[in-house]
Amino acid sequence: MTSDAIVTLPYRPCAGVCLTNPDGLIWVGERMNFPGAWQMPQGGIDPGEDPRAAALRELHEETGIAPDAVQMIDALDDPLAYDLPEELVGKLWKGRYRGQRQHWFRFTYDGPDDAVDLDFHEREFARWAWMPADAVLASIVPFKRDIYRSVLTGFGLLAA
Repeated sequence: MTSDAIVTLPYRPCAGVCLTNPDGLIWVGERMNFPGAWQMPQGGIDPGEDPRAAALRELHEETGIAPDAVQMIDALDDPLAYDLPEELVGKLWKGRYRGQRQHWFRFTYDGPDDAVDLDFHEREFARWAWMPADAVLASIVPFKRDIYRSVLTGFGLLAA
């Protein structure tokens, strides 16, 4: 796909979750399909679905943590967009999107770690960890790093 064709593609509507524990650490999972690439729970917003509802659904599907086990702390006012690297555009989402426009929510969780069930739905993560904000930034794939910096800064978890 050419650069000119890519810029005509829409962004995929998405919701992301910054889940923190009482120690201020952030839940991240290592993607099964991209070893070494860690990310916070996130996924597509279904047609007609509220972004907050999508965030809670994705959190539950990807971590097994039930929506009633978390409390919302904050939400970013505006969605944030990122573009995929050109070589990934045709490989992800059947080439229909140039990247994602993400609505971000911060939730807190103070339940037991053994409630995390990566096999609750369709497994996306090989393993998971609680990480400080700077380690999250260092572990994310480079093309998402600016978005993650904005998210973590917006939620007061990383100095501006």
